Amino acid sequence: MKKIKCIPAILLAFGLIGFSSSGFSQSRTAHGEVTPVQVGSTIVNLGIGVGADYRTSYGTGFGFKAAAEWGIWQAGPGVITLGPEVGGSFSNGGYYDDFRASTIVVAGRGAWHYGWQVPGLDTYAGVSAGVGFHHYKYRNNQDYSYNETFPYFGGFLGASYFISPQFGFNAEVGYDITNFQVGVVFKLQ
Repeated sequence: MKKIKCIPAILLAFGLIGFSSSGFSQSRTAHGEVTPVQVGSTIVNLGIGVGADYRTSYGTGFGFKAAAEWGIWQAGPGVITLGPEVGGSFSNGGYYDDFRASTIVVAGRGAWHYGWQVPGLDTYAGVSAGVGFHHYKYRNNQDYSYNETFPYFGGFLGASYFISPQFGFNAEVGYDITNFQVGVVFKLQ
């Protein structure tokens, strides 16, 4: 039984060795670091997770986010990216009967990416700003419904690991449409 459990680990190890020696589309920066994100790169990530609590959401539920970033400037050993993001956060339950809340956010984001000399690894931190569209409804002896538009500001930390030159897995934490999300990342350039 122990031998059967070892087989996937051995295959994964050989697969990672193969990926690390197969010529990742990464380059060494002027400072010598290996990073998947360079000036001129285009990165798209898609994730799902725990939605951020907006306004009167009475708890968080499901959230999703899609973001695109372009490598714009070299900043020390890392790269600054800019791009748009869009997503939503949805919740239900709470003090009132049939409470439902949803928030859709459209924003711009900027981040600083750094690879830590690990082939395939990209870590980053950033901020976002945009507009949120919040809607909630509930029943308390009668039906209530409310819509609101508000300025949106967020912050996030994330990491991506590319298992091939164009595809990887991604995770983000912070207060940026989602509080925590996991997903996939694509490098288009």
